[in-house]
Amino acid sequence: MANIRHPIVDVHTHVYLPQYAAELRARTSAPRILNWTNGVKTEERLLILDGEPSGGRPVGPQYWDRDEKLEFMRRHGINISFVSSANPWLDFLPADRAQTLAHELNNNLEEYCATSPPAEGFSGLKTLYGFGLLPLVPDVEVSAIVQAIEYLKLLPHIRGIIMGTKGIGKGLDDSALDPIWDAIQAARLVVFIHPHYGVDSTAFGENDNGHVLPLALGFPFETTIAITRLILSGVLDRFPNLRLLLAHSGGALPQLSSRLASCIQHDPIVANRLKHDLRYYLGQLYFDAVAYGPEELTFVSRTISRASAFKSGGGTVDPVVGSSRLLFGTDHPFFPPLEASQKWPSVESNLAAIRGMPGVDSKPEHQANILGLNALRLFDLHDQVYT
Repeated sequence: MANIRHPIVDVHTHVYLPQYAAELRARTSAPRILNWTNGVKTEERLLILDGEPSGGRPVGPQYWDRDEKLEFMRRHGINISFVSSANPWLDFLPADRAQTLAHELNNNLEEYCATSPPAEGFSGLKTLYGFGLLPLVPDVEVSAIVQAIEYLKLLPHIRGIIMGTKGIGKGLDDSALDPIWDAIQAARLVVFIHPHYGVDSTAFGENDNGHVLPLALGFPFETTIAITRLILSGVLDRFPNLRLLLAHSGGALPQLSSRLASCIQHDPIVANRLKHDLRYYLGQLYFDAVAYGPEELTFVSRTISRASAFKSGGGTVDPVVGSSRLLFGTDHPFFPPLEASQKWPSVESNLAAIRGMPGVDSKPEHQANILGLNALRLFDLHDQVYT
């Protein structure tokens, strides 16, 4: 086998491009960027949803400055990043404006990536690649979205699409999305499914717990519901080569997959709808490794590994499969350290979790896959790591 260098590749890292930030600054209601004053200090804050704790979160150059992104990567030894526009994407815009801004931001992101430095030690690869945007809003013509997909596949540094859980308004199980899934599958673009709205905030009670409950629980539960609906609608049966990457290690889907399978088996409405047991479909998905603990990541990996055993007609448990569908991520620029420090605890936790996974800790090749090689394979860039 040729000599292979093992890169660290970040698949979950965000940017608010300057034009997008300007769009948010011009708004007077959420989502918006506003000037926030606390005593004598005034700073910009990002308010993603109305009623967000602490008047939103402080934002600065790390949200849109490419040099800040590259410095963060250097500090943590990250060789390549797949950058995505952060939520709320274009959800708040009318169809015409969403189409125009999506096109402009995709061109901006292509330039942002194309003019990034070469990835040191990896001939032919850039430091930055991107997930493009689609004008996924109500009232948009599906044909316009398909045209946007056709355009994205022509941009060499855009390797996927970031998508929220609403689709074009009704969710990812909406049959109106079928032509879009078909076009994405044909274009071999990776779809990064990322939450935005969470769950009903009244479930979190009246105590001020900052962002902990919405981010730690609301976001993963949103993803869990959205992907379960997608599976139940038969999307993965109709489009078996669709490549979906789930944020935050798939939320609670791995933990609840057997419970879901049992409920399906006993419900006459859905019992015969799918080609396979629900647990099979977890092996068709990809999961970022943004879970912060080796035990949690090990559970996700083992749940993926058993997937083929639930294929109609039988299959086997393959431990290697689990580690082949986990990919390192940081969620930068979110979760910075509370105090200035050289490295971010959130990033160090993710790295340590991967390296400490039982069964992976003693197998450098599995670590190399999760930390970077899986991503390069998924985004069709793997051949370029051979020297």
